[in-house]
Amino acid sequence: MRNAKQTAARRKRHPAAPAEGRPAGPAAVRVTGVTLATVAAERVTGVLAAMTVKRTLDLLLGSALMLLTAPALTLAALALTLRPPRGREGVLRRETRVGLGGRSFELRSLRTRRFRLDLLSRLPHVVRGELSLVGPAPLTPDETARLGPAAGRWRQDLRPGLTGLAQVRARSGMPWDEPALLDAHYAEHHGTGLDLAILAQSVRIPLRAAVRGLRRPGKAHLSDTDHRLPNYSVAE
Repeated sequence: MRNAKQTAARRKRHPAAPAEGRPAGPAAVRVTGVTLATVAAERVTGVLAAMTVKRTLDLLLGSALMLLTAPALTLAALALTLRPPRGREGVLRRETRVGLGGRSFELRSLRTRRFRLDLLSRLPHVVRGELSLVGPAPLTPDETARLGPAAGRWRQDLRPGLTGLAQVRARSGMPWDEPALLDAHYAEHHGTGLDLAILAQSVRIPLRAAVRGLRRPGKAHLSDTDHRLPNYSVAE
């Protein structure tokens, strides 16, 4: 009797593992559920952290740029108001674009291409969250409708950008620098480091163009909105 009681006590302290092929007990199921929940939470936390960093950069840098460029944008708007026939057309160009989650919004920009003031006038969209500082080009509803299923899905997961990889690389003329491919590459590899590199390049390009314009007056001033090549297609 004493041996039987000792054996029973040992079994209580060290329960046997379930035999192979037998269903796991409630404790094992709970442990597995906790592990899966932990893995899922870590993945979600990683995604949210990346989104928070990008959004924080948009808010801080976007707000700073708005303050710095406000005098130039005010003067440009005044000049457009006083210049016929532009005064009758309105100072702002209003266009429908598709943003995060497939939601449409009205994109407003100044009717000028000098010094890229049209792009800088879109900074309020960045602060409001309709645009990001860096992202794929904002498309019209018709362009979005022509996208393939795969491209349509990843575009809905990203905010369109004030500038982007396509804007700083598309004018190279190389086959792999076709805007649709560049937008897809950005969607796959985007991160804070790439965003900062694109922003630095976006600043360098207009400065270099301005210097060239001073050396050769009379040349047209192009905007980032004209980055798409001839026969550009939004299809994947």
